[in-house]
Amino acid sequence: MSLPLSKAPASLCLLRLSAIGDVTHALPIVRTLQHYWPETKITWIIGRLEHQLVEDIEGVEFIIFDKSLGFKAYQKLWQTLRGRRFDVLLHMQVSLRANIASVCVPASIKLGFDKSRAKDYQWLFTNARINAVECQHVLDGFFEFLKALGLGERKLEWSIPIPSEDECWAGDIVAGKKILVINPSSSQRANNWRNWSADNYAQVIKYAVEQYGARVVLTGGPAENEIALAQDILTSDVFTNKNILLSSVDNLVGKTSLKQLAALMAQATAVIAPDTGPAHIANAMGATVIGLYVTSNPKRTGPYVANNQDLSVNKYPEALLKYEGLSEASAPWGKRVRNPDALSLITVADVKGKIDKILSVD
Repeated sequence: MSLPLSKAPASLCLLRLSAIGDVTHALPIVRTLQHYWPETKITWIIGRLEHQLVEDIEGVEFIIFDKSLGFKAYQKLWQTLRGRRFDVLLHMQVSLRANIASVCVPASIKLGFDKSRAKDYQWLFTNARINAVECQHVLDGFFEFLKALGLGERKLEWSIPIPSEDECWAGDIVAGKKILVINPSSSQRANNWRNWSADNYAQVIKYAVEQYGARVVLTGGPAENEIALAQDILTSDVFTNKNILLSSVDNLVGKTSLKQLAALMAQATAVIAPDTGPAHIANAMGATVIGLYVTSNPKRTGPYVANNQDLSVNKYPEALLKYEGLSEASAPWGKRVRNPDALSLITVADVKGKIDKILSVD
């Protein structure tokens, strides 16, 4: 087989293990394949946590790769795929773990990123590459895989299935009120600062409640750093009247499934989040998202829908100049600002201004 394909492949395997945001970005790729090549059998190799978000998508075979199993995860994948062969593998993750996993996937075409984006030597594990295109959003980069196959059309659709019980659960929380969901924390990574301060979040909560009568829901995962940040927000001295917490703020950090989180965001008036997976879940669910971007470029990793790009607080250019001595034009695409003080460039007034645009509308 050669690229571009002359006809739809009979079978296709998508390898995207993590993270939640990038798995969300991969959904329009799956929806496009299903729409234009409905006869193609799709298999998705995916991480255990990420699988919980997409597990009930019809017409897709999911194979869970549980990284917590260590070497046994590769053995299990090898055994699962033993005796099978795919027409195409979309190797859509640049990491050593994904590269080793790709060895377990027999495929005639193993399509990976162009060499500039094929980090961790991904190009050694593929026999075909997508076109090199500069300055793309992550999701646009994923669509290059379909272009390489000969499928130039797009279906910009996520359609994450939500169980009715989770929709009802979210509906009970919303109950006709203005709901501001704040997912304050990103996952903890070394030298990769993305989180705003607890006091700043507290000031935003106080403003949204007092100015607009909003109900605020804090969300996030069960990691210690996420739980700790939520607690710091709720115990901030900004709340001189502690009764505001009892009546207007719900702390659901570490207490929701990914499906519940998606259901809640779909019904929220607005969502505030830094560069983190839940921001992309919110975008996928059609929510209005105020993204907080300083150390990463929202043009590359921000909420994809144009309106949400406009609503993001983007201090990335200022951070590049102040801490790296670079302009957007001179910085390598995707460069991160590695300075913990960079988040101070976002002011409370910046976020209040975005809230005004949304909550002031009846």
